[in-house]
Amino acid sequence: MALLKVKFDQKKRVKLAQGLWLMNWFSVLAGIIIFSLGLFLKIELRKRSDVMNNSESHFVPNSLIGMGVLSCVFNSLAGKICYDALDPAKYARWKPWLKPYLAICVLFNIVLFLVALCCFLLRGSLENTLGQGLKNGMKYYRDTDTPGRCFMKKTIDMLQIEFKCCGNNGFRDWFEIQWISNRYLDFSSKEVKDRIKSNVDGRYLVDGVPFSCCNPSSPRPCIQYQITNNSAHYSYDHQTEELNLWVRGCRAALLSYYSSLMNSMGVVTLLIWLFEVTITIGLRYLQTSLDRVPNPEEPESESEGWLLEKSVPETWKAFLESVKKLGKGNQVEAEGADAGQAPEAG
Repeated sequence: MALLKVKFDQKKRVKLAQGLWLMNWFSVLAGIIIFSLGLFLKIELRKRSDVMNNSESHFVPNSLIGMGVLSCVFNSLAGKICYDALDPAKYARWKPWLKPYLAICVLFNIVLFLVALCCFLLRGSLENTLGQGLKNGMKYYRDTDTPGRCFMKKTIDMLQIEFKCCGNNGFRDWFEIQWISNRYLDFSSKEVKDRIKSNVDGRYLVDGVPFSCCNPSSPRPCIQYQITNNSAHYSYDHQTEELNLWVRGCRAALLSYYSSLMNSMGVVTLLIWLFEVTITIGLRYLQTSLDRVPNPEEPESESEGWLLEKSVPETWKAFLESVKKLGKGNQVEAEGADAGQAPEAG
């Protein structure tokens, strides 16, 4: 028994074809939107590629760009099919290709749904790549004279100013690395010598942070050196007083920014997916109703359209049987090829 059977007369078929034609051109615009969202996200990720550890984070924007292009192509073709469906002579040319085309549309909708889910689910991967990338970027902060790394100081400083953050997980991350270049250290100074000697790796570590960690909203002048030394500053206690530095780490700030972007894009993609599913269902009704017209020379006659020719369990069973037959057919062909090679070997 057919699933969700609906009766159509000529007037209903014409309205359905015209409505689908209009919806398909709206979907072309939706495809352009998906493409634009993916391109925007890719540009935003490339801006901070220096503080990202790998290219896995580009999977979502690349997928959105690809699905946007495919959406424009498929919906343009569907619009042409719906336009020609009003003319029996033109529709006859499309008729043999409609079932494969609908199967491709179903596959496209599945992939589009998975891409929308990826927009929500790749937060963990993004967090790891940001954490490792920021750690490496902070390590190279002092290498202003090293080719290929001389830009890292500016990148980190601009990042901390723009996103109002400090360090990877917090400002204390700067205490664990030497972020001041040896070029600007006075090695004749006893303090510098003592600090370097006291460190196993011979690094110059200080309880200070770069200027870009300072919060300009603080009423007190920025304390960026000797942050944990209360006696070095008047009326100061680093444990109880609110510091005039950005408290949030840059990993959390960037993760929040990109997550909000991808969540918004995921919502938009899901809405477009629902629209695409509606169009695919409409195309299926149009195809079955036109195929069931008793006499193509009498287009005014009534016909029936449906979503599935059989019930869902029967359709699934028939699909599995067709897959099994296809597998057996490939096996027989392989055995025939082996049998043909055996006499030659003899």
